[in-house]
Amino acid sequence: MDNKGTTLGIQTRAGRWLDLLKVPNGNPALTAAQFEAFSKQVPLLYFILATNMVSLAWTHQGAAPDYLVVYLPAVLTTLFALRSLIWLRGRKRERTPEQAYRQLKATNILSFPIAVFCTAWSVSLLPYGDPYQKAHVAFFMAITVIGCIFCLMHLRSAALIVTVTVNLPFLVVMLLSGEPTFIATGVNVILVTMAMIMILVSHYRDFRQLHESRNVLMLQQQALQEQNKAMQALSDENLRLANLDSLTLLANRRSFFHMLETAFNRASSSNGRLAVGVIDLDGFKPVNDLYGHSAGDKVLIEISNRLSTITDKRLSVYRLGGDEFGLLLQGDVAEGDAMALGEKVCELIAERINIGSGMVQVTGSVGFALYPDVGETGQEIYELADYALYTAKRRHRAGTVIFNAVQANELNRQKIVEEALVAADLDKELSLVYQPITCVDRRICIGFEALARWQSPRIGQVSPAEFIPVAEHNGRITLMTRMLLKRALKTAALWPDNVYLSFNLSPHDLTSPENTLKIVSIVLKSNFDPRRINFEITETAVMHDFEQASASIQMLRELGAGISLDDFGTGYSSLNHVHKLPLTKIKIDGSFVRNIHNRKTSFNIVKSVLALCYEMELEAIVEGVETEEELRILENLGVRAVQGYYFGKPMTAEETLKRLALQDAPALAS
Repeated sequence: MDNKGTTLGIQTRAGRWLDLLKVPNGNPALTAAQFEAFSKQVPLLYFILATNMVSLAWTHQGAAPDYLVVYLPAVLTTLFALRSLIWLRGRKRERTPEQAYRQLKATNILSFPIAVFCTAWSVSLLPYGDPYQKAHVAFFMAITVIGCIFCLMHLRSAALIVTVTVNLPFLVVMLLSGEPTFIATGVNVILVTMAMIMILVSHYRDFRQLHESRNVLMLQQQALQEQNKAMQALSDENLRLANLDSLTLLANRRSFFHMLETAFNRASSSNGRLAVGVIDLDGFKPVNDLYGHSAGDKVLIEISNRLSTITDKRLSVYRLGGDEFGLLLQGDVAEGDAMALGEKVCELIAERINIGSGMVQVTGSVGFALYPDVGETGQEIYELADYALYTAKRRHRAGTVIFNAVQANELNRQKIVEEALVAADLDKELSLVYQPITCVDRRICIGFEALARWQSPRIGQVSPAEFIPVAEHNGRITLMTRMLLKRALKTAALWPDNVYLSFNLSPHDLTSPENTLKIVSIVLKSNFDPRRINFEITETAVMHDFEQASASIQMLRELGAGISLDDFGTGYSSLNHVHKLPLTKIKIDGSFVRNIHNRKTSFNIVKSVLALCYEMELEAIVEGVETEEELRILENLGVRAVQGYYFGKPMTAEETLKRLALQDAPALAS
């Protein structure tokens, strides 16, 4: 096997070297361009050969036989002149790539006998004449091969043939002469020729890349003009590229908003209709994390190709950035058309994708907004479609949502909450409540989870489900985190040493080392034992920037704090995060606990997660326990810690102290 492999390797390398001596024909357009550039140099090539040959023959008159200095030079010079005339006459005649290839191939074949004849002729003259005449022979061979290399720079194979055919005999003859000057000349010519060959190879590569780039740019320009016939014609390459996504070759975000305004103006002026869609890929981030960004690029390209296969003349597709795409559906568009398009898009996206190293699968969520049903500007229609997409993603499953009255009310409420939050005095309006975390075996409270509450003087009590996303959107969440963490630590300092504090962190708290360091600083200044703190994070907190989030979590672990992954089981990449992150606890989402006695699927999921926690030496906390029946099943499964209304609703700081005092009373009595 080794001998066969070695032989095969030698044959492969030999094949590659032989390919260098052949005229390439894999790219007809490149062959034609190569011929056009080469044809301009051929007459000059024959001029150099002819003049150098006549010069050498003239200096050897009387010293060498006539057949060497008269007849052979005359024949070869005449041949060179005829070849020059043929090339000069044919320079303006257009040739097909096949004709160009045949002529280049003929020239390539002819280069060998010409090189052989010229070399043999010049070597034959070397024994004749005085030292000056012999030096002229060496000069002829050196200067001629250098000139030929320059003239043959667009026909690399011929240049290499001439170089090998002339230089090897030349070097041998110079070495065998025994004359130091000739030996030095031979070595010098070889070295200079090698340098020139390197320049030639580099020039040929640059010529080929320049030609390929030129062809790619021309093809891209044609494609963009066909896709955007309704747009203003692009007059230069920079403007064209500014409207094209370089990865997927779809029109980009800039083009989308330009076309959106154009389509909106057309629809509003003609009482027409318009549907705007926004697509977001679900599960794309884990592909990047597991397989790398090159795999992610392949997914985006494949998704783009699939979307481009939708045959609807009313539809145009755009890449808005990242894993987000845009849709414009113009003309007579009804809600049923948008819903059917959304379902088609989701089906295409959900098909498995081959990334080379394996098969992956992502899904898609789509949000639509239809004009004139909603929206007064193109930008507003897009924002409403984006909100419909947000609604689709909140469902934790791929699908299509069309903006409606329910979402309009939600969006209006969101704006009210955002305005109130911006104007809020957070120090006065924010507060904390604490929900007990209970040990199942001993039926005692072992910790409390701190939960934020907001009482606004303008809009009243606001649910965390409303104000937390708004705070994350407008950037106030980090300020809220620090403010509430200080209060929680102050309260927790009053608890017994065996009761810990569980505190939630937002994605923004983990996105930069600065934010994490401020959290660490707050803990250290509080003099509260970090080992009694359990920071809760969600998958969302690590999805945006996994590497930075992982580094921030590691920093908190080095502080001594515990880390739990909240709402486990509701995401699509939880196992990957459990494997990679330095976690200490997992909180099983309460959605799996409701009616667990009637839902076998939930029972099996909780059982599997508990087995996973056991194998990975992680503590499991089950949320949402509200009934005795649920608790009994969980206890039989081996659950040791639970959280839910069965053992206690969220309570104030003062109530936590009373709760702990009551559970400590029996111990003191005994």
